[in-house]
Amino acid sequence: MKSHLILFATALVLFTSCKKKEAPKDTGPKPFPVVQVETKNLTGYQTFPASIEGKTNNDVRAKIQGYITQVLVNEGEFVTKGQPLFRLETNVLSQNASAAKSGVSAAQANVSAANASVNAAKVEVNKLRPLVEKNIISDVQLQTALADLAKANAGVQQARAAQSQAQATYNGAAANVDYSVIRAPISGVVGKLPLKVGSLVGPTDAIPLTTISDTSSVFAFFSMNEKQYFDFLEKAKGATVNEKLRNLPMVDLELANGSSYGEKGKIETVTGQVDPETGTIQFKVAFTNPQKLLSNGNSGVIKLPKAYDQVLVIPESSTYEEQGLIYVYKVQKDSAVNSIVELQDRVDNYAIIKSGLKKGDKIIASGFTGLKSGTKIKEQPVKMDDMVKSIKPIF
Repeated sequence: MKSHLILFATALVLFTSCKKKEAPKDTGPKPFPVVQVETKNLTGYQTFPASIEGKTNNDVRAKIQGYITQVLVNEGEFVTKGQPLFRLETNVLSQNASAAKSGVSAAQANVSAANASVNAAKVEVNKLRPLVEKNIISDVQLQTALADLAKANAGVQQARAAQSQAQATYNGAAANVDYSVIRAPISGVVGKLPLKVGSLVGPTDAIPLTTISDTSSVFAFFSMNEKQYFDFLEKAKGATVNEKLRNLPMVDLELANGSSYGEKGKIETVTGQVDPETGTIQFKVAFTNPQKLLSNGNSGVIKLPKAYDQVLVIPESSTYEEQGLIYVYKVQKDSAVNSIVELQDRVDNYAIIKSGLKKGDKIIASGFTGLKSGTKIKEQPVKMDDMVKSIKPIF
């Protein structure tokens, strides 16, 4: 029994000594990248979803009722003003025009006949007048001839009125034949073509035949809520809304795929009235469109620039959030101490400091997961710009 206890005690001592030999040695403070708080000029952006429309958008409708016999253009095709787009069935229209033209010819013949009657009546009056003056015949015959002349003149007026009516009827019929060819009201790009050959169309249809959009320049429409609008008015330079609009910088447009549109836009107008349904105020931005890249109905994001002059900045990745508060690890002597900071904005991977830091302060740049406040560290200085530029977007 004693021998067993001696063996156990010896094994325990050996095990303990081995454990002491395997214990890690204290290697001292760990190295961490450190940056200094700097001041910079940055440009941030307020972003607003936008819808894009052509400078002019004209719905194309039929002026007369009829069946479509030809569709002469394709969706997305550029057309010039007056170019034929559709043809409607014209059989009945052509018959009506032919009948109306015959009516014009008949009316012209009636006018000619009426003029002949007037000439004949004048001849009779001229023949009788000298005979009456010489008392060869009675005045009654002359008065009868004069009455016939007046009647013939009235007949001419009626024939001419009938001729004008016939001409108007023909002009209307001919116009209907012309209206059977539906032409582009403006130069621009053809939109959707919802109706095909064989469709019955008319001037009162709810759906237009198509829409022609002039996209040589476009308008982007975006909205602000009331708070954003009043903030905008307070910060923009100028005494009136028009002055503030004139003094605004040019804006950028981000396309649906995330790329930037090559032309800058100018805010031209603001409604100044709150939409009762949405509670927003609408702005209109004008963009040139030389390459016809933008189309009617496109969407995008308006980026309204916001300049920050000589503001305190740190890398955005040097911050972390807990329970709604923003923290950094400030370097104090040889230790990292977590400190609360207030941010003004985040721009291009920089965090703009509103309070909590001053120029020249040192902070842990990155890699502080698991770091505790008060931990001793070894500084490894890094340049802020190099660090920010090395950050790649995830999307």
